[in-house]
Order: sequence, then structure tokens, then C-alpha cells
Amino acid sequence: MPSPATPFLPVFILLVLAIAVGIGIVWVSGWLLPRLIKPWNPQPEKLTPYECGVPLFQDNARRRYSVRFYLVAVLFILFDVEAAFLLPWAVQYKSNLASFWVMIAFVATLLVGYIYVWGKGALEWER
Repeated sequence: MPSPATPFLPVFILLVLAIAVGIGIVWVSGWLLPRLIKPWNPQPEKLTPYECGVPLFQDNARRRYSVRFYLVAVLFILFDVEAAFLLPWAVQYKSNLASFWVMIAFVATLLVGYIYVWGKGALEWER
């Protein structure tokens, strides 16, 4: 008569193997890296901040961003979510006609928001 734990034997073996590989990687990196890499020697060139290989001209972390940047980000999220909801609706549409009217109401709500944003001039770029 097989043991009740027999179906879980492959899972247990995989778990032990994953733990062994993780411990092995940590051990090999701790043992091998100090022998391959010379001790870290900080120099002024290594300690200077840079962005994409270009020296930093100003402190960009404290730079003020325009409200338009955040408005564009929120609008992108809004219309991206709309696109994410349209695919499941297209799949559901074939089997359920009631979902058609629900999606029409959803798209109409987003269309009203789009017209409002367009009317406020949020989609126009400054030159």
C-alpha cells in the first residue's frame, strides 16, 4: 500500500533541489568572487554621480516638474485601462448581448471624459 505522501515526493525533491541550488550559488559566489576580483579601490572618478555616462549638471531629484507631466500620465493610465477592458468585452460579446450595452455605457463615460480633457486643452503640447 503506497504512503499518502507518495504523490508529493516529486514536489519535495524539487524543493530540496531548489534550496540546494540556492545555497550552492551563494556559497560559490562568496568563495569565488574575492579570488577573482581585486579589492575595491575607490577613486574620485568612481565616486562621481553620472547619468548615462554624462556628468550631472544639476540636482534632478529636486527639480520641479510641470503639472502637465502628471496630467499626461493620468490620461495615459485612463485610456490604457480602457483598452484593457475592451478585449475581454470583445470575447464576452459573442455570448451575451447585455454586455454590449454595459460596454457602450463604459465607452460613453470615457468619451465624455475625453471630450472634457480635450476641451480643457490638456492634450495640446506647448511649443
